[in-house]
Amino acid sequence: MAEETDGKLKADIDLVKVLKKHGKGLEETELVKGMVIDKEVASPQMPKIVENAKIALLNAKLEIEKTEFDAKINIESPEQMQLFLDEEELMLKEMVAQVVKSGANVVLCEKSIDDVALHFLAKAGVLAVKSVSSGDMEKLAKATGGEIMASIKDLKADMLGRAKTVEEVKVGKDKLLYIRECKNPKAVTIVIRGGTDHVIDEAERSLHDALCVVRNTIEDGKIVAGGGAPEAEVARQLREYAVKVGGREQLAVEAFAEAVEEIPLTLAENAGLDPIDIMVALRSKHEGEKAPYFGVDVISGKIKDMLELKVVEPLRVKQQAIKSATEAANMILKIDDVIAGKAGGKGPPMPPGGRPPGMGCMGGMGGMPPY
Repeated sequence: MAEETDGKLKADIDLVKVLKKHGKGLEETELVKGMVIDKEVASPQMPKIVENAKIALLNAKLEIEKTEFDAKINIESPEQMQLFLDEEELMLKEMVAQVVKSGANVVLCEKSIDDVALHFLAKAGVLAVKSVSSGDMEKLAKATGGEIMASIKDLKADMLGRAKTVEEVKVGKDKLLYIRECKNPKAVTIVIRGGTDHVIDEAERSLHDALCVVRNTIEDGKIVAGGGAPEAEVARQLREYAVKVGGREQLAVEAFAEAVEEIPLTLAENAGLDPIDIMVALRSKHEGEKAPYFGVDVISGKIKDMLELKVVEPLRVKQQAIKSATEAANMILKIDDVIAGKAGGKGPPMPPGGRPPGMGCMGGMGGMPPY
């Protein structure tokens, strides 16, 4: 998933395919070091499992294509019809022979495969799957190390992908194709199982968040302690800085420190803890003992060293959260300032005659204002 580009690691989470299948429990979720395709073997006569698979990835049809120009063939006898059909069969047989000659024992085709071609592939002991999506084909090329071929004639042994096992597996009511234990796979699959669709969808969302966290950590190479520890430390240092600034600016810096502390405060409230006790203990650790890695342990309800508990977060997430919150606050302050500037602190202008709007013509308080 991670590749080095210009001296920096880049991680593409799109190379991690997430496949959802209803049935069994969430604990049955598995990571496959290869690919899982939501397709079944193209013919029942083909093998359902192939060991030491040599995989041909084809972006070409295994069938006789129609010509691009209109043509008319006159057939005057059944013998001529049979010769025509025999010739088509021979062409398909030669296509299959080219695939077998390359050494492939598994064929994954992005396009269609003729029934006659499937028959010859089955006789040769080749497992074939048709109509594989282009996205899956790209991941298969990454996972197996094979090349996607647009022409069968160019197919050679060194262009085939490799995997230890290719197997059709029945999962619930569906059949999936597992390509397992690829050599140095750069694309993998996570199959999520669950009892209900809601559980599976929630697991997928959580898994996507986890993948993004891993990607950010790999690319930046930097992490911070979790549990509100960074926010508590930032707030402490901001208060120390506020004293040096002085004046009205000091109030703004202290307000920023209080806003940052809302993170551990909310964490404590969500965990059912007393937020006041937690914040007192957290400030004591950071200000008194100068312990920057101490945060809220929601399991024990105490303030502990987050690095020892291995509770960490990517630095990028913290930076982006503070940046986004600051920009939002600045925008609100600017809008408020514009509204206050336009109003100028004055009421509505007096109309000609000196009566304010809504006053009647009877003098004094006037009549009732119109509805």
